[in-house]
Amino acid sequence: MNPPNDPVLYSFRRCPYAMRARLALAVSGTHCELREVKLSAKPQAMLGASPKGTVPVLVLPDGKAIDESLDIMRWALLNRDPEGWLERDDTALIMMNDGPFKHDLDRTKYPERYGVDALVYRERGLEFLRQLDDRLPGQGQLCGVARGLTDAAIMPFVRQFAAIDRAWFDAQPLSHLKAWLAGHLASDLFNAIMMRVEPWLPGDPPVAFALP
Repeated sequence: MNPPNDPVLYSFRRCPYAMRARLALAVSGTHCELREVKLSAKPQAMLGASPKGTVPVLVLPDGKAIDESLDIMRWALLNRDPEGWLERDDTALIMMNDGPFKHDLDRTKYPERYGVDALVYRERGLEFLRQLDDRLPGQGQLCGVARGLTDAAIMPFVRQFAAIDRAWFDAQPLSHLKAWLAGHLASDLFNAIMMRVEPWLPGDPPVAFALP
């Protein structure tokens, strides 16, 4: 059981924002209590900590809530950064991912919701993937030879985009990006943060979240 002074992380396993927060928390060795959220029945404790109602939310022992995924990543890594992830933090590239690429991803995945032609936005998203592919030759990661914050911040969104139509993605000439994505998805770190737990309910025993 976790000590009572551990932070509490409200998360949703498949959410890319929550995914990247968990990656940074795990690689930093931050121990916390994991509370999986059912998005159709968000717990009142989470809403009390962060009224905007989106995951991830990290509630610190003093009651302060951090409810932006990048802020959670940087908070964890400022406390402990064994792989030097903060040295590989390309803010501009992450902003492109979180802005234009996420916009195109949503409209590719949910065209009915937005009343748009998915293929138009898929082609726009592909332009960003090409930019990522162009950065990888000779180094393997987005900011050098070692993985860093930029890779962890962007990879969950590339994963989601690729999964919309895997046959289409696999047919694209993005050999460096495909190898980069496959490497991250096969890593012990990614497998550790994708643990399956039941949605949290008040009174449930704590679920520890930390690398083994």
